[in-house]
Amino acid sequence: MPDSIMYQEDCYVVLEPDQDEQFLTHEELLEKLKAILQTRQNDLPRELQKFTSIDKQAQHLIENFYEIDVGPGQYLQWYIVRLEKL
Repeated sequence: MPDSIMYQEDCYVVLEPDQDEQFLTHEELLEKLKAILQTRQNDLPRELQKFTSIDKQAQHLIENFYEIDVGPGQYLQWYIVRLEKL
């Protein structure tokens, strides 16, 4: 049986082309994805077209994917990370 600690999340590291990595909370990543999705409602990936709200689209992305294409040669990637205090 998997250890429940595997499903706990501290934050996400977010990667974008030509930018330094960012550490975001779940809520911050959710807001960032919602802002991106709001501008792409006419060009959504097929997997997201079944959701009627931007909130549900963004939550589905966080739970099931790690990357979204945001334009030619552009992307947004995110990975759950655990931060350990020393």
